[in-house]
Amino acid sequence: MKILSFCHSSRASSPLPGFIVFFLTLYGHKMESAKFTVIGHQDPITAIVGQEAVLPCHLSPPMSAANMEVRWFRSQFLSIVHLYRNGKDQYEGQMPEYRGRTELLKAGLTNGNIPLRILNIRRSDEGQYHCFVEEDTFYKETVLELRVAGLGSAPLISVEGHQDGGIQVVCRSAGWYPEPKVLWRDLSGRRLPSLSEVISQRDNGLFETETALIVKEHSNQNLSCCIRNTVLNQEKESAVYIADPFFPRVNPWMVALSVILGILFGFTGFTVCLFKMKGKLTEEVGKLTAALGWRRSVEQANATLDPDTAHPRLVLSEDRKSVRWGDTRQHLPDNPERFDSDLCVLGCEGFTSGRHCWEVEVGGGESWAVGAARESVGRKGRISRSPEGGIWAVQCWWGGQFRALTDPEAPLPLPRIPSRIRVCLDCDRGQVTFIDAGEETLIFTFLSGPIPGERIRPWLWVGSGAQLILCP
Repeated sequence: MKILSFCHSSRASSPLPGFIVFFLTLYGHKMESAKFTVIGHQDPITAIVGQEAVLPCHLSPPMSAANMEVRWFRSQFLSIVHLYRNGKDQYEGQMPEYRGRTELLKAGLTNGNIPLRILNIRRSDEGQYHCFVEEDTFYKETVLELRVAGLGSAPLISVEGHQDGGIQVVCRSAGWYPEPKVLWRDLSGRRLPSLSEVISQRDNGLFETETALIVKEHSNQNLSCCIRNTVLNQEKESAVYIADPFFPRVNPWMVALSVILGILFGFTGFTVCLFKMKGKLTEEVGKLTAALGWRRSVEQANATLDPDTAHPRLVLSEDRKSVRWGDTRQHLPDNPERFDSDLCVLGCEGFTSGRHCWEVEVGGGESWAVGAARESVGRKGRISRSPEGGIWAVQCWWGGQFRALTDPEAPLPLPRIPSRIRVCLDCDRGQVTFIDAGEETLIFTFLSGPIPGERIRPWLWVGSGAQLILCP
């Protein structure tokens, strides 16, 4: 009896049951804390000023984030870049500098993919971004770094005059970030010492450069100015050749005249090369007159907008004649005809033959595009806004850039951005022409347009703050 009593006492005082309870509690806590992790990108993501960037972020293991809170912020939790909560985007509390420039890409939301797109990248966007995800009381986050780079303008070389028995040549360029490397090289690629170099930073954070060089006769008369972006590992280069007659062996005014003529010839040659690279605007002056007179025999289309194709962020008027960028994403059925990524809408009318035109008032907003598109143009995900993607259009972009959406895009050097654009479609000849309806001047012509017989519809793209109106 004593022995049994001793054994019973030993079992009662054993710490084993308490240890098991502690282990199960700890294991359950670890299982709960291992619910998911948030994974970003270890290396810095590089974006170019004026373009867009996508910051990757996803859950591991893959699971739906549709009912979770997804918060992208900068250094502080309340410095909100973009917030998704309760199944929709929340814009209250968003930092003012990101309004209208962010989008949570939701194509892979049910698989835990929650990347953030930032439009119109600025110098101030550089830095760290936190991807924070919360479900009930459980949350995780990761940190990504965005590196911004600016690829500036092509170097502009100018001849400033005579100095120290030679000719002073100056190279200028702007729009670089970070501070670029500038160097002069001779014909063999050997680096030449510069007379002076000034690199300054503008209010927008971008750098501009000005470097000078003295060219002596019979020495380095064939030279180039090269500017390199060390982050993108890209460079832009311009070359110049100073002929013997330009050096001060005759009267200075003769040299000055020759230099001026050389610059004019060089500028003319540069302009011709630029137009060859970006696409011809017109074939000959006679075609300009024909293009302006072409509209007299055209059928004026009474175009209206098709609400079934409009992106959920676009708001159409009751008469379907105007469309504007909305502050919030509308809850609309995701039918096959609707654009779900690009902020586009098609016209109701379609044309397969004949000549047709419609006018669009484009006042207000810094980014928009107007044109025509195949009826079969892609609607889901990112689309190619180019003839290869079935779209023929001109676009106004941030900062007053006006361009034709060719591949590559062609800048349109107009004195001012038109406020009203006439789109002229020739289905039989396969051409799309754009005319400034206010000045009655030609803007651009797509000579290789739609294939005769295919159905073509009006197409609009509406950026932040823009409103487009189809005119009678």
